[in-house]
Amino acid sequence: MSWQSYVDDQLLATKTVSQAVICGHDGNIWAASAGFNATVAELKSIATNFGNTDTLAMSGLTVGGTRFMFLSASDRVMRGKKGTSGLHIMKTAQAILVSVYHEPIVAEQCAVTTEKLGEYLISVGY
Repeated sequence: MSWQSYVDDQLLATKTVSQAVICGHDGNIWAASAGFNATVAELKSIATNFGNTDTLAMSGLTVGGTRFMFLSASDRVMRGKKGTSGLHIMKTAQAILVSVYHEPIVAEQCAVTTEKLGEYLISVGY
């Protein structure tokens, strides 16, 4: 399966993710939803600061030119929010999945979809 089909079929098609991008730990984009303008610099910053709550609490999470307020992080998952929209990020062995949701989608729906794909990718070595 191509990386683009993971974005299209496993994330966007569920209707619980509004926009998504999959990138490597270096920030290079492997696949992205149409019209989602996440930059390599933004993704590299996320990869570099993954789980660094001190830095993220001050700077927030910026993806696609939108700055999200940092909510929480673990070694594998980060969350952000801006108004009624939000961000759910999951780090796998080789990739980072970034999912954005907009109302009426709620955080939990986006989280379940993103983490389900993330766990699958981990199980196959990605």
